[in-house]
Amino acid sequence: MARVGVIGLGNIGGAVAANLVEDGHEVVVADTDPARVAAVSGARAGDVAAVAAASDITMTSLPTPDDVAGVAPAWAAAAPAGAILLDLSTSSPAANRALAETLAGTGHHLVEAPLTGGAVGAQRRTLVFMVGGDDEPVARCLPLLERLGRATFHLGPVGTGTTMKLVNSLLAFTCTWVSLEGLSMAAAAGLDLRTAVEVVRTGGATNFFIDHGVDGMDTRGRPTQFALALAAKDARLIEALAGASGVPAPVAAAVSGVLADAVARGLGDHDWSDLVVAAEDRAGRPLRLSAPT
Repeated sequence: MARVGVIGLGNIGGAVAANLVEDGHEVVVADTDPARVAAVSGARAGDVAAVAAASDITMTSLPTPDDVAGVAPAWAAAAPAGAILLDLSTSSPAANRALAETLAGTGHHLVEAPLTGGAVGAQRRTLVFMVGGDDEPVARCLPLLERLGRATFHLGPVGTGTTMKLVNSLLAFTCTWVSLEGLSMAAAAGLDLRTAVEVVRTGGATNFFIDHGVDGMDTRGRPTQFALALAAKDARLIEALAGASGVPAPVAAAVSGVLADAVARGLGDHDWSDLVVAAEDRAGRPLRLSAPT
């Protein structure tokens, strides 16, 4: 069994840490919230330096690239030579490449493994990991990742995994919002939204939101698993990636604006599923699959 650290015990990191304990690994965890640390039964608690010193592989699951960059120096100062920082966060390809170079200078490795599947996927081990890093450290991480998820793709050096994650997020964000826009137009015309959804599904213009997300559209205020503020952060990273790549991305810019607007409407701490509330506010009409009772 491996010596594994986890820094950041939110919806993803906490579930990952619990599964690592369940798999019999020697797990050391750190988080700024003591309650989150206490919730990971069977893991040993410590600060960043203690986690680094006790682990051959340390996973980070943190909200922003700045958070990862803030943790990395203390981790590198205490981690044994050859140790791996395995970052599960959604970050910036450029920032990760810079961090990988810095860690190489201290005798350590960065492997990025941003993921999709959310909190439920982390709990149920159905995550999909998009991995970037050098072959040797990636090979050391794969046995852990393959137990924590349902698929792992090694896409190339550091930066490629994060690029793939941002591409995936652009598609997910866009499909969701354009579906809500279309349903808003259907509602404005007086169409029954359940029938409209069935037409789209049958006609072939469907997408993952229409296929899997729309049936929960009437439920609001769910416990936050993926906050709209984090989605807005990811959308800004997508815009930055497009700019750095020299790829015109007007749709990415529009979706980023939509998510920024949702945060401005006070929905930043709401779950992603409450994006429908922003759509209702903007259209000035309710979006319900079921008639109100």
